[in-house]
Amino acid sequence: MKKTIYPNELVGEEIEIIEAKNTYNLSIKGKVVDETKTTLKVEQNGKFKTLLKNNITIKLIKSGKIISGQEIAKRPEERLKGR
Repeated sequence: MKKTIYPNELVGEEIEIIEAKNTYNLSIKGKVVDETKTTLKVEQNGKFKTLLKNNITIKLIKSGKIISGQEIAKRPEERLKGR
């Protein structure tokens, strides 16, 4: 089984929320300015939104990749090592 490798760092990536448990988070589009183990902080129109990774599915604008937040719910350095 081939394992998909996600960007080791999402900070600086333009993303769009395409699925969310909280409907208010749908269609949030912006730049990731901070990332922790369980959250992403997105800047949208000068405002910052903190989103729980486990509750969202994101689309990377640049590459078009769709990523489930549950799959990236770890620290960026842990994703790079493949833990």
